[in-house]
Amino acid sequence: MLTIRENLLETIKGGNPDRFVKQYEFMEMIMNTPITRLKPPIGGQIVNEWGITVRWPEGQIGAFPVHDEEHKLLKDVTKWKEVIKAPNIVHPAEDWKAAQETVAAIDRNEKFVTIFVAPGIFEHLHYFMGMEDAMMNFYEEPEAMHEIIDFLVEWEIKLADEFIKYLKPDALFHHDDWGSQINSFMAPEMFEEFIVPAYKKIYGHWKSNGVELIVHHNDSFSANLVPFMIDMGIDIWQGVVTTNNTPELIKKYGGKISFMGDIDSGVVDFPDWKKEIIVKEVERACKNCGKHYFIPCATQGGPGSSFPGVYDAIDEEIDRMSKELF
Repeated sequence: MLTIRENLLETIKGGNPDRFVKQYEFMEMIMNTPITRLKPPIGGQIVNEWGITVRWPEGQIGAFPVHDEEHKLLKDVTKWKEVIKAPNIVHPAEDWKAAQETVAAIDRNEKFVTIFVAPGIFEHLHYFMGMEDAMMNFYEEPEAMHEIIDFLVEWEIKLADEFIKYLKPDALFHHDDWGSQINSFMAPEMFEEFIVPAYKKIYGHWKSNGVELIVHHNDSFSANLVPFMIDMGIDIWQGVVTTNNTPELIKKYGGKISFMGDIDSGVVDFPDWKKEIIVKEVERACKNCGKHYFIPCATQGGPGSSFPGVYDAIDEEIDRMSKELF
């Protein structure tokens, strides 16, 4: 029987996996670092490390920035240098000891020591100024938008250097949502101009410093952006919703990139979730997408589920499909 790590590599390289990769099982994410991503409690709000007000309303499955007139951080993109200040990411070595102990306990023959980074470049932009202003500013103030992106890239590379220096990770799990359920937020041409160069620098830096695996979370329609993902150096696109036609993407791009998802969280993960829905969705995904370049997974951007029991139930069904199809 292959180790979890070996099975993942056989899957994404088109080799001989002996079972389906089971959601996030191959990534051991190190979350107890001194570089933290602040988020509010359910029903509460915080001002995060960038000065952005983030709120998690009761009854919602996640947090989001507040962009009314009172709370919007950046109201004039041309004055971004006066407003946006990067948070400190340099901490003394002793602050890293807890994370280093966590890493030391991980069997790297089984799991990838994984760094978690969020929000991504596009998300930072709309966190700063709101989605509407961000989209308009790509058209109306492209120079300022390029400047902010360059600033964020420089900051992310410094962030990477701290993680690499102290933890020597095997993998990166990076968030950045690029679309809705039915289309990308940006036309491919605009995406290529603004976003692609940024990630080529960021992901290239991680890989040139020993990181083997780049996993990018983007739970939206982005089938039109896959060639750019390959160019960026993404190994696994996590969060592939079914509107992308995952089997067709595997057929077209398998061998250059792998796809993790095809089990829409919105379909299976809700308050009164049903085991029979999970059975149906996991079976469909596994049978339609096959054994290579595909990892069956809920599209949510991390291990776990919004409602108790859903994630484990998906795991159980993936085990069942492995016994049936391998």
